[in-house]
Amino acid sequence: MELAQIAAAVTSAAEELIAAAQPKPGRIFVLGCSTSEVLGSKIGTARSPETAEAILTALLAVTRAHGLYLAVQCCEHLNRALVVEEAAMDAFGLTQVTVHPVPEAGGSAASRAYELFARPVVVESVTADLGMDIGQTLIGMHLKRVAVPVRLRVKTVGEAILTAARTRPPLIGGERAKYF
Repeated sequence: MELAQIAAAVTSAAEELIAAAQPKPGRIFVLGCSTSEVLGSKIGTARSPETAEAILTALLAVTRAHGLYLAVQCCEHLNRALVVEEAAMDAFGLTQVTVHPVPEAGGSAASRAYELFARPVVVESVTADLGMDIGQTLIGMHLKRVAVPVRLRVKTVGEAILTAARTRPPLIGGERAKYF
């Protein structure tokens, strides 16, 4: 699959997810991404900064247009820390960690995000309202507690399985409770 097709798939999926989730501006959109999986290889075996850039450029355009912060998950070698803009860290009181992701430790997406963001920092964790997982990288730990799967028309990005989720507040009460 060509980079333009990958970028188009990401744009379409992100717009559909945002339409379904309807997040308020200023919320966090988390991305987990294996460029190896996008290219049809096993996760962590065929990193591609070029593929990461196509994905991130598309996703940054969408998230910025909707006033959302993008958080890009690092790989397991960096304990799935995330690259965010410094403004997101400050807005949410996130805990910064000292590391600079590189393709070999952090992954292509996180390392490329670190280069593309205006004021990048790496944080330990986030609690996002919505997110996309390209290649089954396991973003669930960075979503709010009640995650709801969103079935998108776009099922894959390149060769990678695409999973999307939004969150909602927990329902409390019982049979007499009223929900909106």
